[in-house]
Formats: sequence, structure tokens, C-alpha cells
Amino acid sequence: MIEFVRNVRLWFVPAQVREDGETPDYRFSLANERTFLAWLRTALALIGGGFAVDQFLPGLRWAWRVGLALALLGAGVLCSLRAVNHWMRCERAMRRGEDLPVSRFPALLSLVVAVVAVAMVLVVLVGWEG
Repeated sequence: MIEFVRNVRLWFVPAQVREDGETPDYRFSLANERTFLAWLRTALALIGGGFAVDQFLPGLRWAWRVGLALALLGAGVLCSLRAVNHWMRCERAMRRGEDLPVSRFPALLSLVVAVVAVAMVLVVLVGWEG
């Protein structure tokens, strides 16, 4: 937990990461940044999908609409927070010459998206009037 708190502080003062280890090859840092941006694009897509479900499916029962929208919005929020945390953890590991951190988050995110997709398939098959 202490390591997580230190990482959160580094989100807002990234220059302090230079105090750890040695500067890695800039290509690795740039690749890490591109991965971070890909996670942010995923987060934005999830958030956009959550708003789309809420705004463009008015005929869907309220509980279904809100549940699906909140699942997508929540996944987008978690994805954006995970992006910056993973970026910082990878940057620190590269500077220290350590293995890159592993995570269960991609599997968790995939499961959430799959559950929402299955729910949407059921809604389409059953219909949403009512």
C-alpha cells in the first residue's frame, strides 16, 4: 500500500522518478508512454460507450440502461487510473533495471466488457420495450 501511495504522489511530480536508478533508453520510455496513451483511448471509448447507452437507448428499462451505463463508465474510470499507475510503475522498473510489473487488470477489464456485451446481446434479442 505504501508503494501505491508513493506512485500516486509521483503521478503529479513525475520529475522525481529521475531520482530512481538510471535513465533508460528513451525508446523504452516512449513506448511506455504510447502504451499509456492506448489505455487512455480505451478509457475514453468506455466512457463514451457508457454515455451512449444512457443517452441513445431511452426505450431500455431504466435499471438495464443505468446498470450498463455505470458498468462502462466505471470501467473507463478504472482504466484511466490504471493507465497512469501502470505507466509510473513501468517507468520506475525500467530505471531500476527490474522486470516490468505484471497485472490482472487487463483480464478484469476484458471480463467487464464481455459481461456488458453479453447483457447488450440479451437486450437486443429480448427487446427493450417495457
